[in-house]
Amino acid sequence: MSYFKQLVILFMLLSLKGFSQGGPPPSRLNFKLEGRIHYGIFLQHHFEMRRFDAHFPAFEISLQRVTFGQKKWESLYRYPMIGLSFWHSQLGKFVAIGEAYALYPFINFPLNHDMQHSLNFKMGVGLGYLTNRFDPVYNYQNFAIGSHLNIAVSMYFDYRLKVDKRSTWVVSTGLTHFSNGSTKTPNFGLNIFTVNTGWSWFLRKPNPYLDKKLLPELYLFEFDGKKWFSIELQAVTGIKDMSQETGQRHMIYNMAINAMKQISMRSKIGLGFDLTYDGSDAGVLERKNITYKNNWDLAKPGVNVAYEMLLDRTSFLFNIGSHIGGAELSEGYVYQKLAIKQLLSSNFFTTLSLTAHFGKADYIGVGFGYRLDFKYY
Repeated sequence: MSYFKQLVILFMLLSLKGFSQGGPPPSRLNFKLEGRIHYGIFLQHHFEMRRFDAHFPAFEISLQRVTFGQKKWESLYRYPMIGLSFWHSQLGKFVAIGEAYALYPFINFPLNHDMQHSLNFKMGVGLGYLTNRFDPVYNYQNFAIGSHLNIAVSMYFDYRLKVDKRSTWVVSTGLTHFSNGSTKTPNFGLNIFTVNTGWSWFLRKPNPYLDKKLLPELYLFEFDGKKWFSIELQAVTGIKDMSQETGQRHMIYNMAINAMKQISMRSKIGLGFDLTYDGSDAGVLERKNITYKNNWDLAKPGVNVAYEMLLDRTSFLFNIGSHIGGAELSEGYVYQKLAIKQLLSSNFFTTLSLTAHFGKADYIGVGFGYRLDFKYY
């Protein structure tokens, strides 16, 4: 297993640990078992993918925990559910693609306050496995993905109806996405749109929701309501496969600094600056017969705005910005980054990020960072 894949698995385990740490012993946690049946289609975002038009079923099994207010972030987000899902489909029984499996941690946010009828947004990121991948000799008809192991992303809106104290009916619609972040080409990815329905059961009698109007003693990673800003330094590395264009795989290095201001117990906003070196840019310029002086000409500085959503030790960071230099900018000036951050201590964190240009995935990066906190009045 590659270094990149090992880091992805490690980050998933850290995220699950961060979500579930502290509080009551496992016997008192609100565990639920949920099963769903999906019916879906491919969303064909490339002309070459139209040969895979099909309707097909899928199924999903989840072990989830309903938060009930043992930490303040749980009540701030209206008691979301966190858990681990297993997803499987035969994908229309196309031999070129094969079957798909996914295992991913997720969080499901309620969008309203009604405990009887709730609308929710479910978001998960984990590992996906496709039984068949592109091969130039044996499976050249698979234009979608060049690797067995991929990142699986799940985004769904669901409606949940509480039937009794321990069971809930669920119906939802959304997207499951498989991609390797250009670590192996081709990487068109698979976008699977499904509608689904299912049922969930509490394994034990659920705990009542705790009233958090009176704030308890602060936990280690929680906002204290005072005025704070942070300077965050981070370094990320990734791999981009350009074997079909340059015959090589290239390393990508990114250094970033973000100045973030905490505006609530749930959010930070800020400004960022980053510097990216993409080793594949040299080959692209050579094919275009464009000369450059040295590797510093390939460096791409960028400025961006940032928003961070906080959930105890885990957070989601969103950046959108523009490159302000660089010899190779054929993918465009505007870029977006989505990162999952996991605090390992009060200041040190690890991060898993996806960088894209105009919505097209460019590379997946894994790295570490350090946060300097400043309080002012």
